[in-house]
Amino acid sequence: MTRVIGASLLGVDGVAVEVEVRLSSQLPRIDIVGLPEAAVRESAARVRAAIASVGQRFPDRRITVNLAPANLRKGGAALDLPIAVGILAASGALDSEPLQKLGLLGELALDGRLRPVRGALALTLAARDAGSRCVIVPTENGPEAALTPDVQVLEASDLGAVLRHLLEGASLSTAKIATPGASNHRVPDLADVRGQERAKRALEVAAAGGHSIFLWGSPGSGKTMLAQRLPGFLPAMEFEEAVEVTRIHSAAGLLESATPIAVDRPFRAPHHTTSTAGLLGGGNPPAPGEVSLAHRGVLFLDELAEFQRHTLDALRQVVEQHSVVIARAKTSCVFPAHFQFVAASNPCPCGWRGSGIRDCRCDDGTTARYTRRISGPLLDRIDLHVSVAPVAWSQIDEPSRGPSSAQLRVRVNRCRALQQSRSSGEGFRTNAEIPDEALDRTVRATAEARRLLGAAVERLGLSARAARRLLRVARTVADLADEEEVGPRAIAEALGYRAAELGSPSGSEARATAASRSAAALRKHEGV
Repeated sequence: MTRVIGASLLGVDGVAVEVEVRLSSQLPRIDIVGLPEAAVRESAARVRAAIASVGQRFPDRRITVNLAPANLRKGGAALDLPIAVGILAASGALDSEPLQKLGLLGELALDGRLRPVRGALALTLAARDAGSRCVIVPTENGPEAALTPDVQVLEASDLGAVLRHLLEGASLSTAKIATPGASNHRVPDLADVRGQERAKRALEVAAAGGHSIFLWGSPGSGKTMLAQRLPGFLPAMEFEEAVEVTRIHSAAGLLESATPIAVDRPFRAPHHTTSTAGLLGGGNPPAPGEVSLAHRGVLFLDELAEFQRHTLDALRQVVEQHSVVIARAKTSCVFPAHFQFVAASNPCPCGWRGSGIRDCRCDDGTTARYTRRISGPLLDRIDLHVSVAPVAWSQIDEPSRGPSSAQLRVRVNRCRALQQSRSSGEGFRTNAEIPDEALDRTVRATAEARRLLGAAVERLGLSARAARRLLRVARTVADLADEEEVGPRAIAEALGYRAAELGSPSGSEARATAASRSAAALRKHEGV
């Protein structure tokens, strides 16, 4: 009997698996127990053919392979290599002693080649945590697995190379850590968008502070164009963030072999027919959803009111907690989901209500049913609400006067650096993440600004959550202006974005007009 360390995926995390192999004097047969899925049960045929292809004799005895812990379902083909090595060690062809601190990962081809596996980084982390000091992985997985700290990662192209390393001490090449290269993905430039200066400013504020933003307006006004250009002026990912994104996308099978480490911030734009499981994650075994695939990037929900209401309501907790917990009867998975939320919607089913271009064909009941799909609690959790009006042809025909993505990125990077220096040691990176207990000392609003905020909360009927989010946005506006304290001008600009919430698709045109006039009168009354 012998034991070998392997690993299996559970969601986006790896779980160490102890592969126990026992040979007994009974009729030749191989049994794999320990809740194996189909891909693991079929490894018996692959292992038998691979061992024969490298010139080793497959034992003609009863073979029992136990995958511990036995109460955890095992999936994927990464256990092929540890099962093959365990069988050879149990038969006496290999010494079992060197296997005690060795992790093995890889799928076997029938001719003995090692194929790459999903989630190599997560699997290597699990093998290290189980006590492995060295992990052997397929050559294609080497640069990704080498990101694991405090463990030696060796690359092997086939089962024969692994056996020569264990029998004869033949050296295997050490995997080199993958480093982020240049991005090959071209993001559209914000300078291509004509007009929409207010929406561009709102996007700059959102990018600088990591805030969520909701764009609403008639069809063709530029909502999708604006959202697609947001990644172009977001800061580049730090190395730790790139590792997090790599782990998730590798586990989901989305990591390209040519780029073993993620380079660009993810931009996910699921269709409005996406199910709740597709958005949040789920299935059997649990797989990450779009919110996790957008981790450290942007999640863009176009045509927000077309999504099912229960699907949108499931986002409430995720937007604030930055994670998804998928609980099942026998197990649960935690998926990271720290993304920047961007949404866009028309004001009514036909899209022309209040546009001034065409007459709206929707009656009040149809519009009410359409807008009720976006719940108030979800809108309350969005920081910026921006009305995107149609652009006149005279503006479209003129050259763009707005800033380019490169120019905005310089300002956004400077603002982000200021936020990180201010929040050093407090556990948050952006103004959107400021916890409630640190809000007052971080925002530093003046007495005049607080009076303006108090009057706005009472006149516009803002919730306490909305008021706190407004303070965070105001802090970002002040940072962009290099102001140490948040004054009334920063509050007024943040209030302008928040007051538009009353005119979003969940409200009426009358409420939008009233909110706009109230905000204008309030600013005039306070002398701003």
